[in-house]
Amino acid sequence: MDRNPSPPSSDAEDEATIAGDSIGNTVYSKHWLFSVLTKLIEVVSPEKDDSELNNVDVQVDLDEDLESDICKIWDMSMDKDVALFLQEFNAPDIFMGIFAKSKCPRLIEICVGILGNMACCQTICMAISKDENLGQLILQRLCDSDSPTLLETSRLLLTCLCHPEAANLWVERIRGSPSVYDCLCFIMSSSTNVELLVKVGEVIDKVFDLDEELMLNWIKNGSHQAAGQPTDDSPEDFPDFKIVPCLLEAAKQVCLDNNAEGLDVYMHILQLLTTVDEGIQAIVQTPDGGKETWNLLYGLFCNELCQPDDPPIIVQEQKTVLASILSVLSAIYSSQMEKEYVKIGKNMPLIGCLIRVLQNMEECGKTSRDSSEEPKSEESVEDFHLKILKDICCELLSNIFQELSKENVLEGLKQGHLNEQKCSCAFHNLLPFYFTSVEIFLEVLREADPSLADTVEKSFPSLRLKT
Repeated sequence: MDRNPSPPSSDAEDEATIAGDSIGNTVYSKHWLFSVLTKLIEVVSPEKDDSELNNVDVQVDLDEDLESDICKIWDMSMDKDVALFLQEFNAPDIFMGIFAKSKCPRLIEICVGILGNMACCQTICMAISKDENLGQLILQRLCDSDSPTLLETSRLLLTCLCHPEAANLWVERIRGSPSVYDCLCFIMSSSTNVELLVKVGEVIDKVFDLDEELMLNWIKNGSHQAAGQPTDDSPEDFPDFKIVPCLLEAAKQVCLDNNAEGLDVYMHILQLLTTVDEGIQAIVQTPDGGKETWNLLYGLFCNELCQPDDPPIIVQEQKTVLASILSVLSAIYSSQMEKEYVKIGKNMPLIGCLIRVLQNMEECGKTSRDSSEEPKSEESVEDFHLKILKDICCELLSNIFQELSKENVLEGLKQGHLNEQKCSCAFHNLLPFYFTSVEIFLEVLREADPSLADTVEKSFPSLRLKT
């Protein structure tokens, strides 16, 4: 049977109309919903499950008729009136019994999914979040071996974390449940389910954004496998996970699937790591010294996201992921300049791509100024994100310019990564804040191509006055 919830049948709607027992303003029947929830209670009743539930290896299949009915509830629970009615009927308590006792993966998946829909209602979200027993059972589901259940659990967690009043409750609960770290790392390092990886990434991204202390703990402490409360669903022995390799493994998987949303999420997580010294160290102190991270991000930037035949407007679409990637590359470059893999002689395309981003931003700016359309309210937000991208781009380019040798510049000119137009664009964006870097580069350019250096210099009076 399809794992997605089926829409309610017309029979349920007719029953609600005839009996006059519709839920709120819906056509759904209270009586019908009662009957389905009663069946769920019977599924986990003690007289039915004693023998099977004592055997942790037993997995139970779900009755097709019951599956069809609870899938209808799953779909109905998107309606606020239905969600509130389920809450009033104590459906979360029923689901809690299922989480604790059921060995049917499909049943657990659907129940978590219903909770996720119900949590879209703020009052229900708070009720779920304040229930410590239910909260712990939900976190334990992250150790489940069933991918659909993991996906619904991640969706539920993300919904709760996005509610400002509930977010802190979940952050504290996650902080007090160290096994969550191992479970999430295990998923990132081993799953090929891209939809699941994206949702897990969104959860981690949100948690790191909400609580820097928790991010620092995950960076510094590595695995907490012994400190958590083990569950029957947990692997007996987790590897000694480190956060950076797990993030990279997940990032590579979403890249293979060309999933733009997932790429944006995982690049932003890596960027968050670089906002603290411990995060940068976690990247560059991996066994390969950060080389894998550099190669992955360098390849994405130079070979996937920044292509010569892309229209300039593409920079608008890619601004957030570009900013994240360049932030991490800049952090690695600044801390690992002595490493062979970041030597710019081997990475000359990086200069050309950085300048291309600046050129595209300039072109977008001209188009915006020339447009006769009325200004949009979103433009200030767009300008803000583009400014961030420009600042990051200029910082990395200025650092590279200070390290170039005559041979590097000659190679860049030969390969087309540098020319009069590109040098002028670079200078226009770097001046006046990175005057020293431009000066250093200009002197090296003069050694490599005196004529080009003189031509470019004439366009920038501040440089001519200095000399």
